[in-house]
Amino acid sequence: MKSSNSLPSRVGRNPFVHELKFTLTEKIKIGLMSVTVFPLRLLLVSFLMLLAWPFAFTASLGRSEYVVEPQSWWRRLLDVCLRAIMRAMWFCGGFHWIRVKGQQAAPSEAPILTVAPHSSYFDAIPITMTMCSIVTKLESRSIPVWGTLISYIRPVFVFRSDQDSRRKTVEEIKRRAKSGGEWPQIMIFPEGTCTNRSGLILFKAGAFIPGVPVQPVVLRYPNKLDTVSWTWQGPGAFKILWLTLCQLHNPMEIEYLPIYTPSTEEKENSALFANNVRKLMAKALELPLTDLSFDDRDISLSHGPLCIYNYSILLEFNRLVCRLGLRAGATSKSLEEQVRRARKLQGDGLGLEDFARFLNLPVTDPLAQVHSLFDKHGDGLIDIRLYIIALSTVYQPSKTMETLKLAFKMYESEDNGKVLEEDLASILEMMLGVEEVELSGVFLSLEGSDEGKITYDELHGFIEQHPYFIQDYLDFKNHPRKLCIGRPKSCNGQNHNKDV
Repeated sequence: MKSSNSLPSRVGRNPFVHELKFTLTEKIKIGLMSVTVFPLRLLLVSFLMLLAWPFAFTASLGRSEYVVEPQSWWRRLLDVCLRAIMRAMWFCGGFHWIRVKGQQAAPSEAPILTVAPHSSYFDAIPITMTMCSIVTKLESRSIPVWGTLISYIRPVFVFRSDQDSRRKTVEEIKRRAKSGGEWPQIMIFPEGTCTNRSGLILFKAGAFIPGVPVQPVVLRYPNKLDTVSWTWQGPGAFKILWLTLCQLHNPMEIEYLPIYTPSTEEKENSALFANNVRKLMAKALELPLTDLSFDDRDISLSHGPLCIYNYSILLEFNRLVCRLGLRAGATSKSLEEQVRRARKLQGDGLGLEDFARFLNLPVTDPLAQVHSLFDKHGDGLIDIRLYIIALSTVYQPSKTMETLKLAFKMYESEDNGKVLEEDLASILEMMLGVEEVELSGVFLSLEGSDEGKITYDELHGFIEQHPYFIQDYLDFKNHPRKLCIGRPKSCNGQNHNKDV
């Protein structure tokens, strides 16, 4: 698959991966803190959280979920007490001095605060300091103690069991944002997930659909050892808590940027609005823009013996098929049906109009871009089998053997179920996102197989016996063994043995 010139890729470091490496001195410090300061801090933090519960519970009694009542004197008093308790809790956790730059706008001026980068549950600090509302899943209300504190700030609950949840959430955000400052400000993390702060990923549109002024808020953790980042691949929640409480001091900086008022064009185009705010925040943070989104995490974190090696082009393909609705329509059953139809074509090239008919779609610019990704020879014809392999790869990135099995069904000989070496190379190029795959090492290591031919069972058995199949037996353009000395790294830049 080749990259489209119209969609330049900016991926860089994987934002969903966080590796912690400690020096000997740091290990000794953590060991000493673990038996001295950590137990005391954990006890104090737990006590203060429990202490906050009756205040939040009492202040929430009798409140409507749809109307903001005038704040009575006793509720204002409880609010001050809650803020003080929560600030004391963070202080006991090592966040002694939190630097605040800029000025928080009034709800009537900017009803929505967009906060980034989102990298940790410690990002709750600005929420407890301001008592802004947030957008959260309904299940969080059931969390003991913490659920009561969440309910106190009047969040916008997301009903994930409701298929119409996204529309209802956006409507509720709109209703509150256009209330003229009656409701508390809504603090939204537009990235939609935690990253390692190596760059700003794509923003979700929810905060920008109402088309009202927003105030960007940027967070910084200028600590030398990053113990706060809680990502999809890396230390777990308790390990992050333990390591952070074992630090003498955890610095944090919150900066309120000037209010961003959308233009007429941005009000009509929430994606443009979101991207422009993202650029502004990235500039303030001095971070690069990373063209990944929450929905791309499974692709960038694929695992297994045939995990995606270079995901940049497959991510580009994924965005295009999402725009066309093809990604949402991909199911195991639909893929099987496409495999059956593709097998009948026997590798015949399809032009753009034939490709559109195959997918039962009109010819559009996004479809033409997808078609061009598979036009290997520049003759306007593509092998539909490669498209199906790519679609299966992005649909089920961690079920690589199932994708490989689908591929064999399209390429194998009816007589013996074998696939030619050059066809297998094309399959693996598509699945791994690499170029110029060479399989001589694999076929030399296979005993008793026909020269230049292989069955799915033979390959599957070989891969099961060799867990570092990509590193040890494949050869392709920019393979790690060509670029470094010693044992190569595995997929997406991760070592074979995870540092613990």
